[in-house]
Amino acid sequence: MIAGHSRTIEASLKIAVCAAIVLSACTAAEATDGYFQYGNGARQDALGGAGVADSRDAMSLSLNPAGLVDAGSQMQMGAALFAPFRNYDATGTALVAPGSYDSNSNYFIVPNAAFSRQIDLDSAWGFALYGNGGMNTDWPAMVNTSPACSFFGGSPGTYCGGRAGVDLMQAFLAAGYARRVGAFSFGISPTFAIQRFQAHGLAAFAPFSSDPAHLTDNGYSYSYGGGLRGGVEWSIAPTFRLGFSAQTPMWMTGFSRYSGLFAGGGNFDIPATITAGMAYDAMPNLTLMLDYNHIFYQGVAAIANSSAITGPGVLGASNGPGFGWKDTDAIKLGVEWRANPIWTFRAGYEHNTNPVPSTDVTLNILAPGLVTDHFTGGFAYKVTPSSTVEFAAAYAPSQSVSGLERLGPPFPVPTPGSNIDISMHQYQAVLSWTYQFGTAPTSPLIHK
Repeated sequence: MIAGHSRTIEASLKIAVCAAIVLSACTAAEATDGYFQYGNGARQDALGGAGVADSRDAMSLSLNPAGLVDAGSQMQMGAALFAPFRNYDATGTALVAPGSYDSNSNYFIVPNAAFSRQIDLDSAWGFALYGNGGMNTDWPAMVNTSPACSFFGGSPGTYCGGRAGVDLMQAFLAAGYARRVGAFSFGISPTFAIQRFQAHGLAAFAPFSSDPAHLTDNGYSYSYGGGLRGGVEWSIAPTFRLGFSAQTPMWMTGFSRYSGLFAGGGNFDIPATITAGMAYDAMPNLTLMLDYNHIFYQGVAAIANSSAITGPGVLGASNGPGFGWKDTDAIKLGVEWRANPIWTFRAGYEHNTNPVPSTDVTLNILAPGLVTDHFTGGFAYKVTPSSTVEFAAAYAPSQSVSGLERLGPPFPVPTPGSNIDISMHQYQAVLSWTYQFGTAPTSPLIHK
């Protein structure tokens, strides 16, 4: 028995390592709150990202590590097909290429994986692999007839530097432990993170960079670091639960190849988050969920600083320009109906505030993380007593932000008579497979 379990764990670890390699090679872009994905795995995605107080699978580690005690021993593997469509329309601009254009690179495949292992009825451990993304654009090298481009020899591209865009990938490997004490479950999850970034087509910003050689078109740069997530679930009654989780900032090494772009010489930490919510079993087989989530984008200078900070050599400086993003707040609603032992159906909705202000549209052509609504749904089908296939789909309607061109960064003066409108809408489909080793534990306190 022990030898069999060891082989199972060893095989799962090998699969996880392979998934990590694949994940680190992909652009981690999924349906987004800013550039954070609204959920991880097919269950969270189908529920609009809700579930901090109702954990039932190994991927719950990415939302609330306390939920591992209710997942049992299982392995999950999945992938998302994500399709974000970005557009900008510019008129009367002095630098940005006037006209209406669509970003290329609209389809991404993003894998995820998780494993949980029950120690006893009241404790478990596990790990999860998942990613963030959304700051991914690829604007074509269109003819740029704006007046300022004459200083660059009439160069094409959004910012007179040819094809323009950014590519940000963030992948996470989280390990977790959870323990149930009475009506409470507690969990902790140290998390390792790796980032990959590149920018191209930003040559027009060189006169305003503290390090022009490390501003643009330098290929991929990598950053490493980590943080800590903790969480708790409280079963107030057999049918009602509260949940809370918090993630510290991910303290990261800088992007050395882009020290002349990001504030602080290439620093790009990952913002902290908090999530709180409740789950109510309206019937033994019907659960309603409500979550609140806050992302602290303003805690990271490269993301939060205004792009209108002025002066020579300010890009990359200790308090240099950023994207001007604000913190986001999100409300997530989810419903899960376990129709019978074979079929489970899910639906959800999420609304979040938009982090991009109208005063920073000029630079946010590169990163239009704008969508504010996600309509989601999905199902789980138990193929065998141990094997389940899950599917989720999401649609984020178009959201746009308009504002005057600011000749930057880092020029604070708007271009009179100009207008830049940036917009985005998204689609996503997720498919995953779960294998349960034995029977999932059921707390006597709740109808799970």
